[in-house]
Amino acid sequence: MKRAGTGSQGGFTLIEILVVIAVVAILAAIAIPQLSSYRRRGFDADVKSNIKNATISQEAYYTDKLSYSSGLADLQSWGFLQSPGINITPSGGATTFVISGGATVGCTPGTGIWSFVSTSGITTGAACN
Repeated sequence: MKRAGTGSQGGFTLIEILVVIAVVAILAAIAIPQLSSYRRRGFDADVKSNIKNATISQEAYYTDKLSYSSGLADLQSWGFLQSPGINITPSGGATTFVISGGATVGCTPGTGIWSFVSTSGITTGAACN
């Protein structure tokens, strides 16, 4: 027969709980800054991808019209689909075009803006911050 209060009780001590909380806090302090860095790089990748897709539509437009378009609606009629949260602005002429784009959310003003110039064939810009 067991007497009341003589059996062993399971559970965690206060020290064990404090150690677990400290470990979780250290891991969170490491992970949270990395997460925001990944988000910013994701916004940049999305803008660059939209610019590349708009460039392909611009070339398809030129093949048919023998001039580059300055209107986003023209590029959309040739298959370009702009992502949400991205602002794309094309400008074109008889022989050259420029496509600029930026993230409308997630970046501080003046960052996350990229542009492609057809004469150089290079995408340049300011990374999202």
